[in-house]
This record gives sequence, structure tokens and C-alpha cells, in this order.
Amino acid sequence: MSADRSSLIPALQTIAARLRMESVRATSEAGSGHPSSCCSAADIVAALFFGEMRFDPRDPQHEDNDRFVLSKGHAAPLLYAAWAEAGFIDRGDLLSLRRLDCDLEGHPTPRLPFVDVATGSLGQGICAAIGIALNARRLGSDYRTYVLLGDGESAEGSVWEAAQAGATLALDNLCVVTDVNGFGQSRATQWGHDMEAYARRWRAFGWHAAVVDGHDIGELLDALEEARGARGRPAVILARTLKGKGVPLIEGLDGWHGKPVPQGEELDRALAALERDLVPAAATPRIPPPPVRAPRPMPAPPSIPDPAYQLGDMVATRVAYGTALAALGAADPRVVALDADVGNSTFSQTFEQQHPERFYQTYIAEQVMVGAAAGLASRGAIPFPSSFACFLTRASDFIRMAGIGATSANIKLAGSHAGVSIGEDGPSQMALEDLAMMRAVPGCAVLYPCDAVSSERLVAAAAAHHGMVYIRTSRPKTEVIYPNGEQFPIGGSKTLHESDDDAATIVAAGITVFEARKAYRMLQEDGIAVRVIDAYSVQPIDASALVRAGLRTGRRIITVEDHYAAGGLGDAASDAVAAHGITVERLAVREAPRSGKPAELLERYGISASCIAAAVRRHVAEEPAVAVG
Repeated sequence: MSADRSSLIPALQTIAARLRMESVRATSEAGSGHPSSCCSAADIVAALFFGEMRFDPRDPQHEDNDRFVLSKGHAAPLLYAAWAEAGFIDRGDLLSLRRLDCDLEGHPTPRLPFVDVATGSLGQGICAAIGIALNARRLGSDYRTYVLLGDGESAEGSVWEAAQAGATLALDNLCVVTDVNGFGQSRATQWGHDMEAYARRWRAFGWHAAVVDGHDIGELLDALEEARGARGRPAVILARTLKGKGVPLIEGLDGWHGKPVPQGEELDRALAALERDLVPAAATPRIPPPPVRAPRPMPAPPSIPDPAYQLGDMVATRVAYGTALAALGAADPRVVALDADVGNSTFSQTFEQQHPERFYQTYIAEQVMVGAAAGLASRGAIPFPSSFACFLTRASDFIRMAGIGATSANIKLAGSHAGVSIGEDGPSQMALEDLAMMRAVPGCAVLYPCDAVSSERLVAAAAAHHGMVYIRTSRPKTEVIYPNGEQFPIGGSKTLHESDDDAATIVAAGITVFEARKAYRMLQEDGIAVRVIDAYSVQPIDASALVRAGLRTGRRIITVEDHYAAGGLGDAASDAVAAHGITVERLAVREAPRSGKPAELLERYGISASCIAAAVRRHVAEEPAVAVG
């Protein structure tokens, strides 16, 4: 921000004092919160919001605004106070902090228009900032992304995943400011105020690093200007601060993390001390707006060519995923792909070959891949991060946080190589809990195609769906069983075999659809008719189809899944039909598996065609079917 330093610095000092006062007052009113963490970072936030960043305070979602991510999310009252200072929030609303009827929550969530991603699980905001900075590159925008990091948070491995990714991707539009106040939650941080310990690490990762007094506005402004001039690499400003700065009761003292200043005399003394930092007649600096641009047109919903397979072709669903993803990239510039060094297995490499400018390689760092996807999604991109399904579980906390808000983040996760059907690679590579993990995320659609046609259709459906989607793909080649014109709406299913004489319903998804079809033929030879349903949409599951099938087949449903018993297809089906008195037997993997050939493993762990047929025979022998309706 261009302004006379002699007037700007006193103005920013005054703003910092007000930010501290509002943070202390709001947390005391709430009876909980983190005022000491707000006070240490108040000068940083004042310098950033009112001395450096370009944004329209009336329109926090303007696509060319500079972006701010509060990675140390427990300092949320400071963020809210800054937006009140900018005029977007009424100051009186700050006193509603943490109330059930107020969106000013204990940690920031995207319910607020100036919050791009939920933070508070430490080590995540900086990963999202990677994605937000990448989005500026995608748009050709010159907005910059700033992220406020905590020193205690810097122990998180995901911070250093982000440091590596930011340097590798040469994100010179990204600036991290670390609030080095010397204390974590329970004790002094591991490096305390050893500023060079921080600087050495960041420089080793290839960042431009500057060390400043975090309570000296002039030094902060100089460092921000220097960061803006860095080329070819991101910048970090390491700001030495005091926790609880400006409040004598807590300044520089341990034991005050997450504790408000008690109301009464102690609060009065704290506010009086902060008032002394107000500079009389300090002018309020003008926030420069983002550059004026013609509005970017909103692309139409993507439309991709129909699949082009022959019935009976043998194609792995992971290969079809890559084909569809590349087609989406050609149809919609918002579609981007991220991968964690397994693109030749997930087949996201097909997208990379055709759209390299929108393909982001994070290497073997699944947390930053998913975090960056959340950042990209927050700014209007449609990201498809891909990895082995088992390795996505490493990023489960990032996925959980992306589900926080009015709606889940618009991320389309793809996990390949799921279940024991991958074979000889063994249990460390077999995702057997991924469906449960993704079903637990509110609003997340969970899709499990069985063939190439359903894969391509569901990838397109995922892109059009607003909210998080998980697509589970398989390693083995499977037979194309659907015609190219078949449609697969999210929430639907396909009934592959049915008759008026069906004695039970078999519900399968993905790889087990083919085992269910084999079981159908085996049972036909015994004179037993069964219904077979491909539940390609595990969540939301096609409840009406399952209930109808269950009532018509003696209230017997047998689910079969290449997944552990808890939380997967069987539980989804049971939830859907339980109120109708329909019994669900779950055939699933019930112990930690081992290496072997796929067919051997399906048999050993009870999810092969012969196991399905045996379960049906057992039910039929126990009690004759009685169809209803």
C-alpha cells in the first residue's frame, strides 16, 4: 500500500490495538477462546489487512481479491475483528462470538464469506493456501495469497509438505507469516524464540525467508514488500512476537493458551492497558481495491462425449477414470487434477498428458494434495485429487475439515487399487476402510463403478455435483457390461437380474458386481432365482430400489463388498432398509488380509461368487421366501 509511512505506521499501530481490544473483549464475553494468540498476531494482521493486501471489503468473494488464510485457526477472534475494522462485520456482533446462533465460531468455517477453508486443525491452512495460490495461476490473476501460521503449528508434518510443494511449484504469489510467540498449548514451542532455527528450515526448503520483530509495523511492512518482490519462489516472514502482547496479566507468560481474561477488574485493566496503545487522531488507511477486470464468464456445465466401448471389452475402471477426467478437462477450464506420484497407476496421467498446465504434482504428500484441492475448490476450481485409496486415508483429517461448513468442499477425490482384489501387493496397499471414511463426511457422495462405462459416466456426474465426491476405482480389468448410452445418476442403482421368483437380493458394487453375477449363474443351475443390484452409488444409496427389492424377495438382502464390514456398502444398505423389517447379511472382509492372487483372496475372505451362492442357499434353506407387494 502506497502511503506516507509517518501517517501509515501510527494508523496501523492503532488498528492493532483495537484488534487486541476486540479479541480480548469478545473472548471474555464468550467465556472461552484464545485471546493470547490473537494479541501476539495483531500487528501482523493489521499490517497485512490495512497496509499490504488489496481487496474489496464489501465483497470478500471477489475473485481478484488478495486472499488470507488463518492457518492458526484458534486466533479466529482476531480475524473477525479485522473484518469488523474493514467494515464488513458490525462490531457489536463480535460479542456474539461462539454462540450457537452466530457464524463467528470458535474456529473459522466457510459459513462466513471471507473464510475460504475451515481451519483449526493445525497444519492445514498452509496446504489450502497452496491451492489458492495455484488457482490464481489457473485464472491468470495477480492476486496474492497470505497465510498466518503459528510456531507451535510448525511441528506439523503437513506444514513441511506444503513448504516442499510451494517451492517445487515456484509459487511466488504466496507469502506465509509465522507468528513466533514462543508458546504452544501446554509449554514452550520446540524452538522457542530461536528465529534462525525457523529461518534455516524454510531456506532449506527453497523459500525466501525474512526475520522481523513482529510488533514493529515498519519491519513488517518492509518484509511484506520484500516478499512481494521475490521471484520464482514463495516467501516466509518469521515474526518474533510475545503471546498476550499488550495485556500485562498474560503478556509473555505460559499457561494462558485458550483462556479468556476474566471479566471484571482484570478485563477492565487489560482494556485500559490496550487503550494506551491507541495513537490519537490516527487516520484510517484506505484499503486498495483489486484491479478492475471484465467479469470472467461462468462455463456451462461440462458435457463430455459418450463412452466408446464394446460390450465384453476388458477395461480397468481406473483407466476409464483417466479417460473421462481428460475429457472433462477439455470441456471445462475449471477442472484441475492433482496427484501424489502415482498418476501412472491412478491414470490421472491421461489428464496430465492433455492438460499439463492444470495438473499439479505434489509427489508423495497426500495431505498437501488434499489440502491444496480444498484451496482450489474454495476459489471456483473443480479439483480431482487422485491416489491409491489406502493412501487417501492418510489425509482423512483434511477430508474431515473439508466437510465443515454449510456444504462440503467441491472436491472430487479418486481412490484406486481398493480392496483385496489388488492381489499380490498385499495388505499395506489394500484400502478396506475408505468407504466408511468417506461415508462419514456429511454430504459426501460415494461412488463405486464396476465397469468402464459406469466409470466415465460417474466421473462426469461427480464434476457436475456440487459438493464432495469420492470415486472408488479398481485395479483389475473388468468386463464392460453396460451400453455406452446408459446413464448413472448419483443416488441411483442398476438391477442386473430380476424375476417374480427371486428368493433373495444380492447387492454388490465395483469388483463384487462380477462375483454376484457369477453367483447368479451358479444359483440358476440349482433352480434358485435371485435379484442382483449394482449399487454404484453407495452414498446416497438407492433406498427405494433396495426396499422394493427386499420386500419382493422375502425380506432378504445379501450385500457383498471388497471392504471391511464396518461402515461400507452393507451398513449403507442396512440403514436404508432397516425400518421395513428387511434382513441384511453383510459379506465383507473381516480380518486383516495377506498377499495372494485376486481370486484366491476373494475366496479366502468370503466375498467370492461361491461364498455369495452359499449364503443364498443357507437363507433359502432356513425359510421359504415370501414376496410382499
